[in-house]
Amino acid sequence: MSGSMPFYQKHHRHYDRGYRSRETESKLSQYQTSSRYTAGSSTSAISTSRGLKVSSHSGLEASRLSPVPKRAKPTYLAVDKENQIIGYVVPIFRGSQEFVTGFSNTEEARVRDTAAYMARRDLFTSGLEMERSEQISRRETMRESAERISLNKRIYEHGEHFKRINEDSLMHAPEFVIKPRSHTVWEKQCVRLHCTVSGWPDPRVVWYKNNVAIDPIGNAGKYKLESRYSVHSLEINRCDFDDTAQYHVSAMNSKGEQSAYASVVVKRFKGEIDESLPSPRRASTEDGPVSEYGINFQTHIVDKFGVSFGREGETMSLGCTVIIYPTLHLYKPEVQWYRDDVLLSPSKWNHMHWSGDRATLTLTHLNKEDEGLYTLRVTTKSGYETYSAYVFVKDADAEVERAPGAPLDVRCLDANKDYIIVTWKQPAVDGGDSILGYFVDRCEVGTTHWIQCNDTPVKFARFPVTGLVEGRSYLFRVRAINKSGMSRPSRVSEPVAAMDPSDRARMRGTSAPWTGQIIVTEEEPAEGVVPGRPLELQVTEATKNYVVLSWNPPGEKGLEGVMYYVEKCVSGTDSWQRVNTEIPVKSPRFALFDLAEGKSYSFRVRCCNSAGVGEPSDPTEAITVGDKLDIPSAPSKVVPTRNTDTSVVVSWVASSEAKELVGYYIEGSIEGSNVWEPCNNKPVKATRFICHGLMTGEKYMFRVRAVNAAGLSQFSPESEAVEVKAAIGGGIPHASPAPPYGITVLECVCDSMVLAWKQPSFIGGADITGYFVDYREVTDGVPGKWHEANIKAISDRAYRVSDLKENRKYQFQVRAANMAGVGIPSLPSNTFLCEEWTIAVPGPPHDLQVREVRNDSLVLLWKPPVYQGRDPVNGFYIDIKEADAPEEVWRGVNNKATEKTFIKIKNLKEGERFVFRVRAQNKAGVGECSDVTEPVPALTKPGTKEIVVDVNDDGIISLNYEFCDLTPDSKFVWSKNYEEITDSSRLTIETKGNKSKAIFNTLEEEDIGIYSCLVTHTDGASSSYNLSEEELKRLLEVSHDHKFPIIPLKSELAVELLEKGKVRFWLQADKISANGKVDYIFNEKAVSQGEKYKMNFDKNTGVIEMIMESLTPADEGTFTFQLQDGKATNQSSLVLIGDVFKALQKESEFQKKEWVRKQGPHFIEYLGYEVTPECCVILKCKVGNVKKETSAHWYKDGREIKSDEHLGFTEGVLKLEIAQRDSPADTADYADDLIWRRLKISKKDAGVYEVVLKDDRGKDTSTLNLTDQGFKDLMNEVFSFIANSSTALKITSTDQGIRLYTFVSYYNDLLQVTWHYKDSAIAFSDRIKSGVVGEQLWLQITEPTEKDMGKYAIEFNDGKGGLRRTVELSGQAFDDAFAEFQRLKAAAIAERSRARVAGGLPDVVTIQEGKALNLTCNISGDPVPEVTWLKNDREITSDDHCILKFASGKFASFIITGVNTSDSGKYSILVKNKYGTESGDFTLEITEGTPDLGVTSYSTDAEGNVVFGPNTPKERMKTTVTGTKKQKQKDSVTKTLPMEKVEDKDKGKVTVEAKASDSEQTEDAKEEVAEQPLTADQSEAPE
Repeated sequence: MSGSMPFYQKHHRHYDRGYRSRETESKLSQYQTSSRYTAGSSTSAISTSRGLKVSSHSGLEASRLSPVPKRAKPTYLAVDKENQIIGYVVPIFRGSQEFVTGFSNTEEARVRDTAAYMARRDLFTSGLEMERSEQISRRETMRESAERISLNKRIYEHGEHFKRINEDSLMHAPEFVIKPRSHTVWEKQCVRLHCTVSGWPDPRVVWYKNNVAIDPIGNAGKYKLESRYSVHSLEINRCDFDDTAQYHVSAMNSKGEQSAYASVVVKRFKGEIDESLPSPRRASTEDGPVSEYGINFQTHIVDKFGVSFGREGETMSLGCTVIIYPTLHLYKPEVQWYRDDVLLSPSKWNHMHWSGDRATLTLTHLNKEDEGLYTLRVTTKSGYETYSAYVFVKDADAEVERAPGAPLDVRCLDANKDYIIVTWKQPAVDGGDSILGYFVDRCEVGTTHWIQCNDTPVKFARFPVTGLVEGRSYLFRVRAINKSGMSRPSRVSEPVAAMDPSDRARMRGTSAPWTGQIIVTEEEPAEGVVPGRPLELQVTEATKNYVVLSWNPPGEKGLEGVMYYVEKCVSGTDSWQRVNTEIPVKSPRFALFDLAEGKSYSFRVRCCNSAGVGEPSDPTEAITVGDKLDIPSAPSKVVPTRNTDTSVVVSWVASSEAKELVGYYIEGSIEGSNVWEPCNNKPVKATRFICHGLMTGEKYMFRVRAVNAAGLSQFSPESEAVEVKAAIGGGIPHASPAPPYGITVLECVCDSMVLAWKQPSFIGGADITGYFVDYREVTDGVPGKWHEANIKAISDRAYRVSDLKENRKYQFQVRAANMAGVGIPSLPSNTFLCEEWTIAVPGPPHDLQVREVRNDSLVLLWKPPVYQGRDPVNGFYIDIKEADAPEEVWRGVNNKATEKTFIKIKNLKEGERFVFRVRAQNKAGVGECSDVTEPVPALTKPGTKEIVVDVNDDGIISLNYEFCDLTPDSKFVWSKNYEEITDSSRLTIETKGNKSKAIFNTLEEEDIGIYSCLVTHTDGASSSYNLSEEELKRLLEVSHDHKFPIIPLKSELAVELLEKGKVRFWLQADKISANGKVDYIFNEKAVSQGEKYKMNFDKNTGVIEMIMESLTPADEGTFTFQLQDGKATNQSSLVLIGDVFKALQKESEFQKKEWVRKQGPHFIEYLGYEVTPECCVILKCKVGNVKKETSAHWYKDGREIKSDEHLGFTEGVLKLEIAQRDSPADTADYADDLIWRRLKISKKDAGVYEVVLKDDRGKDTSTLNLTDQGFKDLMNEVFSFIANSSTALKITSTDQGIRLYTFVSYYNDLLQVTWHYKDSAIAFSDRIKSGVVGEQLWLQITEPTEKDMGKYAIEFNDGKGGLRRTVELSGQAFDDAFAEFQRLKAAAIAERSRARVAGGLPDVVTIQEGKALNLTCNISGDPVPEVTWLKNDREITSDDHCILKFASGKFASFIITGVNTSDSGKYSILVKNKYGTESGDFTLEITEGTPDLGVTSYSTDAEGNVVFGPNTPKERMKTTVTGTKKQKQKDSVTKTLPMEKVEDKDKGKVTVEAKASDSEQTEDAKEEVAEQPLTADQSEAPE
């Protein structure tokens, strides 16, 4: 891969640099030391180290180029005169500091130039030792600096490469690879916080102190911020007490923001500081990490374990030798082992040992769970070192051939007293047959007896184990099975107890030996209080085997021992069934089993304690029992990349649909073997993996599949084959490039210069991925310090160096980089003055390249000048001379300037060496010459081939180029006009082996140009082809000749029907000459023009047709048209047999009949219906070819319908409006003179309607079936109009509750509406009712409460989507409606309960003196009214003469035992309660007596009319007598009790009185009383 770095070197943690053999490293070292620039590289090597302060790559160790440990920093050791260590200075304080693996600690050699260090060095070393130490330090510095720069340049180039390939797919939010670490330091010390951030686009990094952004400019000298190669640092100089704070760094780009935090604590010395001790060292990259007083340990991990392979059941040991310098007796570092970044603890599976200089991890019994990346971390006071390598564990040999591998990672997901949910991961190996399922075994702790838990295998990798004994602990294991047999059992799970989670939590409490268990509660539990409802009930897990519920306890605190009952209900019913009927559960989590798969359930929970069972919780949403987790989709785009001689990096695109993904399994196969082996036996979650243990030189293919609890996905498509060999150069040792040369200035302005340089002569065997430019200022001939001009590598050989100072002099150097690393810098350039160019002519062209060298010609390419001058460049001149000729013999190649940036130079002398230069011109003149090219001999190299044009049999034109001496990294690069072709819309590039082909998609005039092909990683192999306008025409002609040996058809043979049912067979040729001919074949026999067949051949259009008048059974068969035009032939056939032929024949006959039908009156559009906005239904049809005599007759169910409207054909449309008839004709039979009216449509209008057109030319009939589904469709359309006419849903109040209503413009009894509350259909009851009044549809909510608040809707069903009107009954709307309801309700109660005189009294009562008078009236009211009788407006009381009675709170009686003249007057009855008062009046008149005929009794009926008794004189009956009453409230209508005749035998009196029994009479009995007034014509009063 040219121009990029393999991604695994950046991202993958177990990257092994072992592919860089010792031989390679040796060659690299030899090349660098033997370079002519080595002698002067001390200064430049130091400057190059500024390109990388800290390495963020966690997987790489210290440089393998140096076999000796890194040289230690100066420490405060006590030594004697022979430099023997006799002790060390005990520091006053030891500060902690982060030491990240990969950080260089050798750069402190640079501070050794200080006077203090020179003084100390003279005390302890001799001059010879000092010189040797300095040389060693310099070499170490150079090596490590080059190593770091090489690594980071490769990382950067890799990122840049993939950004160019697909920027969008790689964009991601910032991520902290290494976060800053907290520090504790003394005052006046310096501290540095480091972090490494990844992200694309490159994130912007800001440092904060106590959430306030740090401004290094505003605090000059206090803070120093650096950001290089994604490594960012904050340096705090001379810390004081105020620097104690929380610091955080924020990284942000367009995809998101991330922050990381660290604290700095600054401490003060309690006593005086010993001035003899050196001052604390600054934490800079020149000094290395901050060291503490005394010893600064250096840790090196050597003799490392490599990538390891094991098998299940075996024992494996991993070990490394750890060298810690200086060596102190009994000092023990902290040694930790990690697997996949998880810290390992000693167990029966893992044994750890430290022998003093070697760390060992022993895996006693390998299982697939042990597979992963193992990391050894050795931590000392000065930092830590790590080393990582991968361990692979293969399946043990199966006990049964072709049986699957054992499952792995068995865990207990949820444990309760009566069930435990066991989960596991599926194995990578299925034995060649699909896994049918899994068996789960359990074993009680303390026994060895395993019991199988499931009778049938389960496919879901999660299973609830039931039938457990509460309080006992269990182990679990899982076995897989396929059709060949059972796998080995998995590693057993950790023991787990079958008990309630609340009991388990209590058991974890700590008991004091003298007091027992300590229980702390917030308050004493309240006794006798029933708990409230559980909260937030939800379904947390659902499969076809079980459902897990969880909830929160009720909100009340201090309740006595709360437990829970779980209830279930099948959706659609209201029947709730308790699940745990025997014992309630203690924990707020419960699993339900034995649910019917496919059914929907709702669940709810009740709390209970000794006080009782509480109210249920809100039910869950209905959930259907079944597996909710689907098998993930297959991964895609598997890409293998070479890594080492035994490993390949495999990457892929993650599954697009994968829920609860467990990971991926990777399989590899040698190309052609079709035998697939697993590369990992433990799922990995990343989308890249290094497959180790491969055979060098073999070609492997790979495939990937995803896995979750539901199962394994399908395999991804197989990858392309990749050969197993080292990543760089196919295993050929390579080195970093040689230095570039020929640095020149292309443009200069006041603060920047544009440089150009030439490619190194030796590129190291791999493509150059970029260049790095350094600059330094030269003052009075003395060069200054080198500075980096670009941190990111640049791919072009030209770069603008910015931020220079005007009128200052500068020198430059350039380094090239490839995949092997960054090369040494070039020699410093000439000194250039930074001043703005003002010349009128353009600057020099640059980047001259020579292509297509032949014996007599070559092609020269260049790039235009950066500096254009005053006017744009308008042309170029090319100069040539022999390489050995003097400067005076330069001659021009072109007399006229060329606007192109390339030229083909011809007429060269074979074998002569030439050099070239280019000059640019503008309107002001010709500018400066470019640099001269290297000498080029005019020789055609052996084996050189040219581009060949080819036109294949299909007329496709292609350019072909072949080159035999390819290298493994060679590529064919096609260009048009010497610009690389990137657009594939015009050309398709195909490369196979040593041949490459550029295929024209559609050759057109825009393709005219010069096409060239260059082979990279060769000595300039290239060729070109000039596609001119004449050549284009020639190629198109040749292509046409190849393209049309067969006559092309625009359309194949087809059949269509013409008027009168004629059948037309036809096809159309794309192009055919006048010499073309056609043969017509039917069933392999030629047919010709005649009475049955009519043929036509239009050679201009290419249309060929054959017409037949009709089809007969003899015409069933195959029709073929055979075409011939010179040598070009073609044919097309059409098979008409079986159902196809019968259908065509039937359609032909139908079309013929249709033609005949249309000769008379006929229907253009058949009978249909239309619904008007007024919901009227109109039948209509469109007719044609009618005349005045044409008649139309309508029928329904065979009976003619006569329309009351005139039938006309002016618009060619017949209409009939249908609707239900009025009564009593509704029940009458249809008559011949039946007249239809516009009324409601109903089911009676369903039927079959028919209309008949006829005249002397014939007749036509159209029928419309409006029964069953047809009538339903009609009514649905009517309903749709009704629904659309409905008004918005409104709210009103009544004395009974709240009413929601809407009006429609028209109502039909068949209309179906549904009322909804909160999107659920309302179940009507006595409290909630719905109804229709006229065109009003209403919903009545009686006695509403706050629970009735919410969203209401009425849905009109029209058989389609329906229409819904909604209203929100909540908030202010509900409050207003409820208040109005309360007001109306109170008014209604008052009206019903006020005091009333139910019947009334007569206005005038005339009675003879001496007779007895008995008047009785009904009284109503709640509470029972008070009754008062008045005479002449004065209250009277009951006595023997005037008896006043009020019985049962209902009947008031007025009795005078014997009337006399003094009793005359105006009498009133007054009834009163708290709701109102009412009165009734009558006048009593006394006449002189006649014989006593008995007692005259008056009573009133329900309407207030007087009812006379049997002894009332007839003369008193001649005039109608009515009673009146006065009331203080509104009048009301009441019914009186029925009247009953009572005979008093002792006194001989008959009285008509109201009947009052122990129980009130029914309403029916009350209505039996006659309710008509007495008139003068009546002979006797009713009883």
